[in-house]
Amino acid sequence: MNIVIIDGQGGQLGAQLIKEITAQFPNKRITAIGTNAVATAAMLKAGAKNAATGENPVIVACRKADVIIGPIGIVIADSLLGEVTEPMALAIAKADAVRILIPLNKCENLVAGVPNLNTGALIADAITKLNALISSEKD
Repeated sequence: MNIVIIDGQGGQLGAQLIKEITAQFPNKRITAIGTNAVATAAMLKAGAKNAATGENPVIVACRKADVIIGPIGIVIADSLLGEVTEPMALAIAKADAVRILIPLNKCENLVAGVPNLNTGALIADAITKLNALISSEKD
């Protein structure tokens, strides 16, 4: 299973995801893609072994992904303060992968019906969803 983590801005959400996923699923292939170099560096520091930065790496990684995880803004063009380009959002949305989108109510994108949970709770839920996918893969 190829898990792609996409994050932008400071990359802290992606870094936390990398730490949790590598701790719980050490044998899964994880690719970290930052929309900028700072986000990529944060995910590398958190333990990502495969990482790249920018629009084309997002597009290429999405072609090979089984699961894509990141903030909900990665599927919205011009979100994350303009870091997500239209081709990035389209590649993520069209990928033949399961998307686990974390509903952060930031950057002018508010998700109705979703309580304002802290990042730890959102990451825990994302890991629970990933675990369910991995468990179903074994069956």
